[in-house]
Amino acid sequence: MTAELDDPDWKGDSHPRQEGPVDLRLVGPALAAWATAALVLDIPLGWILGIAGACLVVGAALLRVRPGRYRAPVAAVLLCVAAAAVSAGLHGADVRRGPVPEAARRFGTVAAEVELTGDPWLSKPRVRGDHAAPVGVLARGEVRWVGEGAGGGEGARTRSPVLLVVDADVPAPGARGARADARAAWLRLLPSTRLRVTGRLAPPTSGGDRTAAVLRVRSWPPPEVVAGPSAPQRLAGRLRAGLREATEELSQDARALLPGLVVGDTSRITPELDDAFKATDLAHTLAVSGSNLTILLALLIGPPGMAGLAERRGIAPFLGLSLRATALLAGALTLAFVIVCRPDPSVLRAAACGSVALLALATGRRRSLVPALATAALLLVLYDPWLSRSYGFVLSVLATGALLLLAPRWSEALLRRGVPARLAEALAAAAAAQAVCAPVVAVLSARVSLVAVPCNLLVELAVAPATVLGFAALAAAPVSMPLAKLLAWCAGWPAGWIATVARTGAAQPGAGVDWPGSWPGALLLAAVTVILVLAGRRLLRHPWWCGALALLLLLVVVRPAPLTRAVTGWPPPDWRFAMCDVGQGDATVLAAGAGAGVVVDAGPDPAPVDRCLRELGITRIPLVVLTHFHADHVGGLSGVLRGRSVGAIETTGLAEPADQAESVRREAAARHIPLTTAAAGEERRAGPLAWRVLWPQADQVAPDGPNDASITLLVHTAGLRLLLLGDLEPPAQRELLRTPRAADLARVDVLKVAHHGSAYQDPDLIRLAAPRVALISCGTDNPYGHPAPSTLAALRSGGATVLRTDRDGALALTGTGGPHGGMRVMRD
Repeated sequence: MTAELDDPDWKGDSHPRQEGPVDLRLVGPALAAWATAALVLDIPLGWILGIAGACLVVGAALLRVRPGRYRAPVAAVLLCVAAAAVSAGLHGADVRRGPVPEAARRFGTVAAEVELTGDPWLSKPRVRGDHAAPVGVLARGEVRWVGEGAGGGEGARTRSPVLLVVDADVPAPGARGARADARAAWLRLLPSTRLRVTGRLAPPTSGGDRTAAVLRVRSWPPPEVVAGPSAPQRLAGRLRAGLREATEELSQDARALLPGLVVGDTSRITPELDDAFKATDLAHTLAVSGSNLTILLALLIGPPGMAGLAERRGIAPFLGLSLRATALLAGALTLAFVIVCRPDPSVLRAAACGSVALLALATGRRRSLVPALATAALLLVLYDPWLSRSYGFVLSVLATGALLLLAPRWSEALLRRGVPARLAEALAAAAAAQAVCAPVVAVLSARVSLVAVPCNLLVELAVAPATVLGFAALAAAPVSMPLAKLLAWCAGWPAGWIATVARTGAAQPGAGVDWPGSWPGALLLAAVTVILVLAGRRLLRHPWWCGALALLLLLVVVRPAPLTRAVTGWPPPDWRFAMCDVGQGDATVLAAGAGAGVVVDAGPDPAPVDRCLRELGITRIPLVVLTHFHADHVGGLSGVLRGRSVGAIETTGLAEPADQAESVRREAAARHIPLTTAAAGEERRAGPLAWRVLWPQADQVAPDGPNDASITLLVHTAGLRLLLLGDLEPPAQRELLRTPRAADLARVDVLKVAHHGSAYQDPDLIRLAAPRVALISCGTDNPYGHPAPSTLAALRSGGATVLRTDRDGALALTGTGGPHGGMRVMRD
C-alpha cells in the first residue's frame, strides 16, 4: 500500500483507469436474453419450445467439444436465450389464453371480480374538436373470476391482467354523491382491493404489453368491494395519504411534485407540469428510480465504498449497529420502499438496480458495477419478460450503463482541462445519460431536447435533499403531523426549484427540435450523437471554440426577441394584430402597447399559445376575451396566464359546456383575476386599441348552442377595422345583421372568419363585410374539413385575400388603414 501511495500515477482501487478493462462477460448473455424475450412474447408456445430445445442441444454440444476460447461464452448465451424464450413464452401464453381474452374478442358483457394491481389514475384531458373529452379513471387489475352476461352465472376462475376504464358517470364502490365525489372515491382505492364489476370486454387497443383485455365498467349494477386491501397496502396507503396531507400547504408545484419525487405518487401532477418535465427530459424525477433507494441506503450506511470498514459512516454506525444488523435493516428498508412505492414493475426494477448498485459499490471497485447491472437486467427479464418491451426499463438500464462506462471517463477528460471536480462529475453524468438515452426518448416524443443537460445539472443538487426530507415527512406523518408539515415545508424548497427549472426550460423557444419518432430516427440520432462526441473530444482542446459553441447553443435555445426578429423577421415591428398557430382552435392577439396585448381566445392547448405570446413579447394582458367556452377556445388559458400580468377575463354569458366554464372560473380564482361578462354595446379602450362588443345581445333569447353565444368584436386600431366573429353560426349571424349597428360591419379591413372557416356561414354577412383580408385559424389535416371550399369561394369572390394557419402558420398584420395606409400580413 505504501508503494502505491508513493506512486504519483496511482489513482485508487475504485478508479476506472486503475482497474484495467471493464468486465463485459455478462453483457452478452443479458442482451441475448433481453432480445429473445422481446421477440418471442407473441410467438406460439410450440415454436418457443423448439427454439429453447435447439439452444440447449447446441449449447450441450459446445460444452462436449474440446476446449476453446469462445466455447463457454457462447454456451452461456444459448442457455440464457433458452431460459428467456421459455419464460417469455409462458408469460405470453398466459395473457392470450383463458375466458377473458376469448370474451374480449367477442366484445362480450361480463361480470368479473378484479383485484387492483396498482393505483387508479385519471386519463389525460384531450380536446376533440370543440369539446374536451370526458376525463375518466383508469386502473390496472387482474381478473380473478369472470362470468358471461351481467349476472355472471357460475363463471370461471382465472388470472388475466386487464385495464379498467371507468367513465365519469360510474359510481365508485360504496360511494354516493356527485360525479366528482365518485371519481375521487375511485382514486382512493388501494392496490390489492378486490372489486366486483360488470362491464364490456374489448381487445387491447395496442398490442405488445401485459394486457389481456380492456374492461369498460358499467354503472349498473353498481360496482362493489368484495375484499379490502391487504395490511401492507393499507399501511402504505396511510403513509402516502399522510405525505399528501403534509404537503397541502405548499406551493402548487411543490405540492404536486414532492409526492411524485418521493413515492411515485403523480396524482397531483397537472398535464401542463407533466409536459414541462417531458420537454426538459426531467420526467425521470417524477418516477421512482434506483437513485431514490440509493440515497436512502447511503444515508443509512454512509459512503458505500466504506460500508465494510471500521471507519464507516451513516446512521447505522452512529446507532452502534453491527454490519449484520445494518444489512438486515437495509433489506427491511428496501422492502418497505417497494411496498410504499407500490410493487409495480418500475418500482421492482428500481429496487433491484438500486440494491445491486450499492452492493457492488460497497466493494469499492467500479469494475464490478457493469457485471452487477447485467446480472440485474438478466434476472429481471427472466422474472418478468414484459420488462423487455418497457421503454422505462430500456431508459433505466441505458442511463445506468452510461453513468458506469462513459461518465467517469468524460469526467476525467474535463478534469484534465481544468474543470472543477464537482462540476466535471455532474456535467459528465448528465451528458452521458442524455447522449445514450436521447435516441429512445426521440422514439417516444418525436423530439430532441436541447435543454436536458443544463436542466438536469440544475436540479441535481435539489433531488437528494427533497428525497430525504420527503421520506422523513412520510415517516413522521403518522406520529406527528406538525413535524411532518415542517419537514415537507423544508422539502418543498428543493422540490419547487426542480419544478421551476422544468417550467423555465420548457418555456424556452428553442427548448427542443422535432425529430423522426421511429427507430430509424433513433439510429440517425445515435449516429449524430457519436459524431458530436468524437468532434467534442477535439473541441475540448480549444476552450475558445467551446465557449463560442456554448454561446451559440444558448442563443438557439433562448432566442432573444431582437435576434429572432433580425434573423427571421418574426414578429414584424409595429404589428397590430396576430393570429397564433394553435392547431384546431382560436387564439388571436391585439397589440395594446409595448409588451401589452388583448388576447381573444386561448386555443386548445397551453403550450402553443404560450409560445406565441412569448414570441410576440407579450408580458401584460389588460384583458383576455374568451368568446365562448368550447375547449378549442379556452383549453389553453393556463398558457395565456403563465408568467403574465392579466387585468381581467371577459366571457360570454352562456356557461356551456359547464365543465369548461367551471375550469375557467377555477383558473381565474386561483390567480385572483376578476371575471366579467360581455354584452352588446360595451365599448373599451386599451392603448391604441378601441373595440365594441356587437354580440351577444343582452335581451337575446336562449341561443342554439355555445357557438351562437360567441362574443363578436369590432376593433379599431391605427385606422384599421377588424371584425372578430368567434364561432358564430348562420342563425346568430343573421340576427347580427338585424341589429342597429349592422351598417358598421360594411367593408372591414380584416375578417376573422367564424368557426375555423366551416361551411356554416351566412353569405349576406360575408358580402356586407367584404374584407380585404380574411384570416382562418384551423388545424392541419383536421377531420372536419375546415376551411370549407364553399366558404373559401365566397370570400375570394368578394375580393378577399384568404390566409390560414394550417398552411401559412402564425399570421401578423402590420400597417395602417385609410386611403393612404398600407396593410400587410406577415407569415411566421
